[in-house]
Amino acid sequence: MMLEGVEIEDTYCEAFEGIVTRLLVTLRDEELMHYTVAQSTALPSIVVGRTEAGLERWLQGDKTPDKNPGFIAQIWGEWNPENPEKSLKKFYKELGLRIRQGILVIPTTTVFNALESKDKFDLMENVGYCGDVYQSDVELFDRKMIKIPLMMGDWFIERHVGYTTGISGGNIWLMCDSEKNALKVGKKIVDTLIHVENIVTPFAICSAGSKTVYKGQPHPEIGPTTNHQYCPSLRTEIDESLVPEGVVSIPEIVINGLTMVDVKQAMSLAIKVGVKSKGVLKISAGNFGGNLGKYKIHLNDLYNDIDRKIDK
Repeated sequence: MMLEGVEIEDTYCEAFEGIVTRLLVTLRDEELMHYTVAQSTALPSIVVGRTEAGLERWLQGDKTPDKNPGFIAQIWGEWNPENPEKSLKKFYKELGLRIRQGILVIPTTTVFNALESKDKFDLMENVGYCGDVYQSDVELFDRKMIKIPLMMGDWFIERHVGYTTGISGGNIWLMCDSEKNALKVGKKIVDTLIHVENIVTPFAICSAGSKTVYKGQPHPEIGPTTNHQYCPSLRTEIDESLVPEGVVSIPEIVINGLTMVDVKQAMSLAIKVGVKSKGVLKISAGNFGGNLGKYKIHLNDLYNDIDRKIDK
């Protein structure tokens, strides 16, 4: 399949069901905004048994409860429908850790719920108890908040935050003729997707598309290792290389979203940007042979939709 002169491989990405919550974080000191995003979204990912997070979008003060500028972040965890209680317990613990270490410690932050859902976490036990017996419930901004006294003043977080299950692991691979062009198109896609509601790119431009642990892997304890078949520098060194001739750099854009529609629309937009970018020779996607993910998102389905709508 060809689109704008770029080959779209007839393949699919393998996506997963995950648990997700959305937090709206505001700051009175706007200069700390990017630092807060980096710190609150940078903990280890689902693939190593933790949580992953990403920036959904920036918000001006007229869009927030306290009229301070801020952002919406999504936090994701693994979801096992066969053992939902265990999944919720683990995610609740990890969510508290991420909030405490990634947001609470940054001056002038306030945290609000940004996901309307009948299912909610009570954050008193895993966050509120940071107040050591000095925390208290307060009504603020027409919401039920927890107040925690800190060394730089009182800190506030909404007591109940919604959670739901969504789709994680949607992705595209951009096979490019140079690192310069790979970085350029990667940045362009991430900058475009920041305006799309309900999705995040938790790894931004990812240089290491993961794979499953395979039989004979010399270091199985480390989990998924480098995807050697798609390492350009190994193309002439290994017989099993799948890197096309002329490809020098393959960034991966991972997309998590609240619904399958959200993920597919974001992937379609990413492909649309990719095929119009200099140096992109081919677009593909990462999967695990159909053995891990609950969902398969076929690029040819997205291609048919894009081909009808793409601006010439």
